[in-house]
Amino acid sequence: MWRFLYRGAWALARPLAAILAGNSGKLGRAAAGWRGAAPAIADWAARHRDTARPLVWFHAASVGEGRQAEAVIVRLRAARADWQIAYTHSSPSAERFARTLPADFAGYVPCDTVADASAALEALRPAALVFSATDVWPELVRQAVGRGVPVGLISAALAPTSSRRGALARALLADAYAALTRVGAIDAADAQGLAALGVPADRVVVSGDTRHDAAAARAAAIDRNGEALRALAPDAGAPVVVAGSTWPDDERALLPALAAVRARRPLRLVIAPHEPSSVQLADLERRLKLAFGSLALRRLSALEEAARALGRAAWDVCVVDRVGVLAELYAAARIAFVGGGFHDAGLHAVIEPAALAVPVVFGPRWQSSRDARLLLEAGGGASAAGRAALEAVIGRWLEDETARAAAGAAARSVVERGLGAADRSLAIVLELVEPAAEGRRM
Repeated sequence: MWRFLYRGAWALARPLAAILAGNSGKLGRAAAGWRGAAPAIADWAARHRDTARPLVWFHAASVGEGRQAEAVIVRLRAARADWQIAYTHSSPSAERFARTLPADFAGYVPCDTVADASAALEALRPAALVFSATDVWPELVRQAVGRGVPVGLISAALAPTSSRRGALARALLADAYAALTRVGAIDAADAQGLAALGVPADRVVVSGDTRHDAAAARAAAIDRNGEALRALAPDAGAPVVVAGSTWPDDERALLPALAAVRARRPLRLVIAPHEPSSVQLADLERRLKLAFGSLALRRLSALEEAARALGRAAWDVCVVDRVGVLAELYAAARIAFVGGGFHDAGLHAVIEPAALAVPVVFGPRWQSSRDARLLLEAGGGASAAGRAALEAVIGRWLEDETARAAAGAAARSVVERGLGAADRSLAIVLELVEPAAEGRRM
């Protein structure tokens, strides 16, 4: 019954997506992407798919899950250079990120209908389908298994607050979970939870969170003389607080807290809103001026332009007006604030600054983030419920360098303890495609 209800819902949703696709917002972009995905995949496959070479299809919902897939994709490309790789996502936020991956094809996942899923599988003819973290699409799994394609799940997580624990989600996803060939769970609790949702227990192994490997690799690859960091001149002037992926709910608590701290001691702020549209940037700048008064406020693009002209623009507050640079900017931070913890959408990636030994502050809604819990337990992060608590923790870390450095080291240790998950997850992918070879190795 649930299968027919799910298919019926998509049968109604797909025509609706045609209407939404005319909207320039995120939902419109997503709808257009889903509707056009199967033809885009077929077009690429007609020109580039070499069926004599195995192809692994990776899917991840957005950037966070994509980072987890990235660490495995990079290793797969190195280990099996002759294989082809396809990567799909479901969120507009991942469009730019997807283009940076070493994949032969990158684009949106098709609508989860029988026709679209079948068309995409027929075009790609994958040797394996691998989902990252959470975003398992039931019809795509069903059609893949029907074609004899093994299906894996890496960096699999099931937070205590996950909606997948609900009765409706369990009913809709039960068949998909039961059909998974191999699952690499982040930890033992996730493994138990996934087994309870229907994944056969003998198909689940604890492989860790590949996000830690990816974050460590990006931290090591940062060019400290790169354009953005040179524009900020992080070694000059007051200590820098970098606030990443912020929403207005975060900013309403953070900005007055930072203004209060700055009244006692110098600091500079780099703030990267989660959605840097022209309207949202203008609104953020208005609120920054109200909070900080006549301080020098610049956009990152203006600072970069000045740096290219061999000049130096003074700044106290920098608004990041483009995406894709936040992980690099954390290298300029003495302290990082990660947004989403005051917002219903949930906390964003706290592991990026942690990989750079930067202590992390976030709001009270962190319970769905395993990394936030690990940082709190290690002393590398702090949760603040409001303005006063934010002012206290940021002020303490700015005024006590010994405590700040210890928290930064603790944050980095969380990342280091998680290394190796990407290699274990790569082994899962190889096992899906080369089961006989894996059996010989074991």
